[in-house]
Amino acid sequence: MNEFLNFNFSKSYPDFELRTSGSFPHGIIAIFGPSGSGKTTFLNCIAGLINPDIGEIRLNQKLLFSTNAKTNLSPDKRRIGYMFQENLLFPHLTVEQNILYGYRLTKPEERRIDPEHIVDLLEIRPLLNRNTEGLSMGEQQRIVLARALSTSPHLLLLDEPLGSLHASMKASIILHLEYIYKELQIPIIYVSHSLSEVLKISDYTMVMNQGNQLFFSATKNLLEHPELSSIISPGTIQNIFEATIIEHRAIHGITMVQIGATVLAVPYIQEPTGEATSISISASDILIALEKPQNISARNILITKIEKIDSLGSTILIHTNSDPSLKVEITSDALNEMKLSVGIEVYLIIKSNSITLMD
Repeated sequence: MNEFLNFNFSKSYPDFELRTSGSFPHGIIAIFGPSGSGKTTFLNCIAGLINPDIGEIRLNQKLLFSTNAKTNLSPDKRRIGYMFQENLLFPHLTVEQNILYGYRLTKPEERRIDPEHIVDLLEIRPLLNRNTEGLSMGEQQRIVLARALSTSPHLLLLDEPLGSLHASMKASIILHLEYIYKELQIPIIYVSHSLSEVLKISDYTMVMNQGNQLFFSATKNLLEHPELSSIISPGTIQNIFEATIIEHRAIHGITMVQIGATVLAVPYIQEPTGEATSISISASDILIALEKPQNISARNILITKIEKIDSLGSTILIHTNSDPSLKVEITSDALNEMKLSVGIEVYLIIKSNSITLMD
């Protein structure tokens, strides 16, 4: 396994202690856990903004920090891009000047990424001559991300990058992050307390709670770990997708969108057909039936099969084999009463007004 980060360190405060050890393979790594679990402290130690009390950190085998070797590279020498929770743009500079700020601070021989490529990758060329005032939250996020990438970092740290965004805007940013890794091959460490984001974007996940590293897992196997049920709440899992508008039925107040092979009716949106939009569906808002429902008001009835069943403490998460796969949250009582199992055919019922989308 190609590991880009190796770490073994601890950091103590009067009322909190972070203890962590491990290595990360190349890809998008999520750090997941509730608020106060030590996720941001972990990032700050990697970035050099906080010094661990004891331990060692290596990036691509380069020693960044070691108490034994008395090594502590300053943040500017670590070649790490950091996107903080707050959108820290320079208000006196244009969008283009913000992006080029980091590029110009990078030594010419260390510049690997052309800012023009970043601009096109993040679809922000129409914004270049604008001031930062008046930008939407999603636009601000992309500008901050572009500025971090303009330094040609060896690692990108993202601290709750979607925390300030409406749920319906998140799919677009997630899609851009996936493009970044695919195109630039820069490993990403992505901090979040949203299990939906983690499941959507990451290849691997480190789960933390109260300063402790509970476990590290391939994200596809994340829900199989029983420790997870103690730190997640029912009703918090979202299905997040990028959809294409295919038809408007204004008289009925709905718009038809397509995601993969699935067509859904969503609340009416005033955007032309062919445009992309982001949608989110709470896993707890999807109903399951064993027979096709008749004479009901819900506009979306999908036939599919159960692909996987995960236990999350008091609730159950059903994964379907539809295109795209949907996650459905039900009670263990419903699972037992309906005798649901992997491979059986079911109907999913989704009310159009339970689907959230960007205006």
